[in-house]
Amino acid sequence: MILFERFGFTHTGHVTITVSSVSVISTLTTPNPKNLGFFLLSQQSLVQILIELQQNPNSCVLDSNFIKFLFNFQSLSPPPSSFFNYSYPISAPDEYSLFFANCEPQSKVSMDVRTELYNVDGDLGSWGSKDYLSAGVTQLPTIFSVFSVCYFGFLGVWVYVCWRNKGSVHRIHLLMGALVVVKALNLVFAAEDKHYVKVTGTDHGWDVLFYIFQSLRVVLLFTVIVLVGTGWSFMKPFLQDREKKVLMVVIPLQVLANIASVVIGETGPFIRDWLTWNQVFLLVDIICCCAIIFPIVWSIRSLRETSKTDGKAARNLAKLTLFRQFYIVVIGYLYFTRIVVFALKTIAAYKYQWVANAAEEIASLAFYIVMFYMFRPVEKNEYFVIDDEEEEAAEMALRDEEFEL
Repeated sequence: MILFERFGFTHTGHVTITVSSVSVISTLTTPNPKNLGFFLLSQQSLVQILIELQQNPNSCVLDSNFIKFLFNFQSLSPPPSSFFNYSYPISAPDEYSLFFANCEPQSKVSMDVRTELYNVDGDLGSWGSKDYLSAGVTQLPTIFSVFSVCYFGFLGVWVYVCWRNKGSVHRIHLLMGALVVVKALNLVFAAEDKHYVKVTGTDHGWDVLFYIFQSLRVVLLFTVIVLVGTGWSFMKPFLQDREKKVLMVVIPLQVLANIASVVIGETGPFIRDWLTWNQVFLLVDIICCCAIIFPIVWSIRSLRETSKTDGKAARNLAKLTLFRQFYIVVIGYLYFTRIVVFALKTIAAYKYQWVANAAEEIASLAFYIVMFYMFRPVEKNEYFVIDDEEEEAAEMALRDEEFEL
């Protein structure tokens, strides 16, 4: 069984399959064309199919009552043409997986296959058009466009804040601004890419630009989190060796993850190593998420130790509070976008897969807003401007803590 594609159909869904240049070679007997063919399988029927095949290993899945049979090789034109082209309407709306099954032992099949899975908006004969995006993600072009506008507005606010506080602007603030630019452009190209797929059925519009800005956005985001978490630029003009090592690990791993993302996006589940690339992407993403936490923890530990010996106790305690809050924000962001969003994609009905994407973009925008607000360039930042009373209160608190210890 070879999985070609998974697609969410409405009541106007269609499947068109074109097969040509078919060649079947068997080392045993003459292959039975009834045992070679295509079928659709819903997620609900997948368990029944697995149980059925387990109970009777010699049975052919093409004979099962749990599949939506499309055609077998008996429908092919006679050799040497061996050609087939037909379109099937979907009578029961659902999310289906398109499979090819070869139930002939010791046989090898070679063929050219072109599949076309789509829903029809309205009446195709009048004003309707084909929608090549699955029923659950056809809203993505609009969602990405809306959020790109939000980020461009956010960029305008950030530029205004930096201009009003030019004396407090550091290099990290410029890098944060670049991150917003890349994120906004990434959403623009993502919207165009999905729209191109929706209209044409292929993903060869601006997909190259989408992957470029996707890679830049992820690498820049993790870099900014590490640099902000270490207090680079606005607290200290340098990075320690261990912090540099984190960046040297995270950036190459993100490049590898982006390569895996391109392979996953540009190919289908029918290629041999498609599942492996999915696992590589997941593993690398988890490693990077864990790695960027360490610099923040190191900063918290360093500030805690400094606050016990430095005379500016209140200032260090305020910075410690800032990094503790940032640590919680980063953990919350990573947990939501990696676990909650994955859970939404898993449990949501196929018609509402877009909800997971919308939730991820909302969480990302909220994270950007909180991070940029906490480390904004202002002359009188509440975390860094401490009066004498607060300084004395902090020193008293430190003395009481040392006395209790």
